[in-house]
Amino acid sequence: MSDTSHTSGAGAKHVIGVDVGTGSARAGLFDLNGRMLASAKRDITLFHETGSIVEQSSTEIWAAVCAAVREVIAASGIDPASVAGLGFDATCSLVVLGEGGRPLPVGPSEDPDRNIIVWMDHRAVPQAERINALGHDVLRYVGGRISPEMETPKVLWLKENRPQIFDTTWQFFDLADFLTWRATGDLSRSTCTVTCKWTYLAHEKRWDASYFHQIGLGALADEGFARIGQTIVEPGSAVGQGLTAAVAEELGLTAGTAVAAGLIDAHAGGIGTVGIGAGPQANLGYVFGTSSCTMTSTSEPVFVPGVWGPYYSAMVPGMWLNEGGQSAAGAAIDHLLSFHPAAAEARELSKRNGVPLPVLLADMAAQKAGHASDAIKLVAGLHVVPEFLGNRAPFADPYARAVIAGLDMERNLDSLVSLYVAGLCGIGYGLRQIIDTQADAGVTVENIVISGGAGQHDFVRQMLADASGKPVIATTAEEPVLLGAAILGAVAGGLFTDMRAAMTKLSAAEVTYQPTQDVVAGLHAKRYEGFKQLQALTRTLRQF
Repeated sequence: MSDTSHTSGAGAKHVIGVDVGTGSARAGLFDLNGRMLASAKRDITLFHETGSIVEQSSTEIWAAVCAAVREVIAASGIDPASVAGLGFDATCSLVVLGEGGRPLPVGPSEDPDRNIIVWMDHRAVPQAERINALGHDVLRYVGGRISPEMETPKVLWLKENRPQIFDTTWQFFDLADFLTWRATGDLSRSTCTVTCKWTYLAHEKRWDASYFHQIGLGALADEGFARIGQTIVEPGSAVGQGLTAAVAEELGLTAGTAVAAGLIDAHAGGIGTVGIGAGPQANLGYVFGTSSCTMTSTSEPVFVPGVWGPYYSAMVPGMWLNEGGQSAAGAAIDHLLSFHPAAAEARELSKRNGVPLPVLLADMAAQKAGHASDAIKLVAGLHVVPEFLGNRAPFADPYARAVIAGLDMERNLDSLVSLYVAGLCGIGYGLRQIIDTQADAGVTVENIVISGGAGQHDFVRQMLADASGKPVIATTAEEPVLLGAAILGAVAGGLFTDMRAAMTKLSAAEVTYQPTQDVVAGLHAKRYEGFKQLQALTRTLRQF
């Protein structure tokens, strides 16, 4: 928890952003200059099972949200009545509830508290493949191929493997929509969640019933989509009548406090960052966390093979969004490092120093190289394609796997540092590949605006700028994702006329990391070509 100010002044208004990520629920309290006054965090449990199953509990998540919000109110010392609005973002995970909001078990554990299929759960790969083979026209709006991370393959898995749960489900929620329902009792869905993860056609304001009938989920269409969303509103819209009295007491806030239609967590990072400078069309929002997400905004729809979208009003209202990224980014780096013989020694050192392992290694790499850009010279001949959990974009290939080429038998910390740098380069080349693919389709960006926990280190930002060939901009916001969620609350609370006005006012650039233009740029260009060659070779080799 951080507490940076108690001096808001009499009559001042505040907003709260709540972010539910893969491993924690966080709350941040902001003033109307975009300054975070306090934050709090609660860890949440991930349940793993064989068969690519990853589950969570909506009951636990809501309790974590309430605890975090109450803590920021107490830490800041503000009057709860000064909070004008509350915004939620969350991972694009599937919440399954029975009548009255009763949690239903979604897997073989039969535990009703495990009622969320997490975004990273890949149990529905076969269902996604069958859906893609049918080639329905709505797939044009998800880059041509639906992902097992999206919701209709997961719901289809439930129908085929747990039909009783499917039949008795009252509501299928994306997690962000569950949170707004839990806060207000209103069943409205956000255009962000249903357009990006459910195939809702926001530009036509409709579901396509023929898609659901074709893939085997016709029951949802026949019911008029009552279980997945009949009222769809733009992010930042005020939902229902605000906080119910019972929920206001749970959160330590005032009944009727405005609650905004929410966002997927990565998109909240976009809202908290891309409004700077020339605005959304010039800036690619890049959220570098457990996974990574790229968000590119355009005034007209652009179809990019292998990149999700175009989605209308899914992030910035009135604009189209193309969304890319990778299923594992920070998680891929963690997984990569765990293989090395020096990993245990490094973890012990990071614990003694009180910093996460990637931060320790970034510090060591920067010190060893002298200048961050020169760290590329530490990894000659060592290459990593960090696709441990498939390629989200631009290949939409859940079967893609990681490659490590050039690994020797060294067991020391220097060797681990080199592996870390090579892995980070691989993340940067994957980002560059998405940018290049979009450029080939006519979508160009000037800058990368970064957010997310894995992208906070100066060394990481410079390496990403060098590997991608684009300037990387860090904003003044300490927590851009929380700020993005708070911006939703500010709009819902009537403090700004629209989302763009709030984005412009509340976010600002702090530091720009320019890509190197010397011999190092040439090294990255050659390594990038090698990265693509390794990808192609692996696609061939996995056939036998």
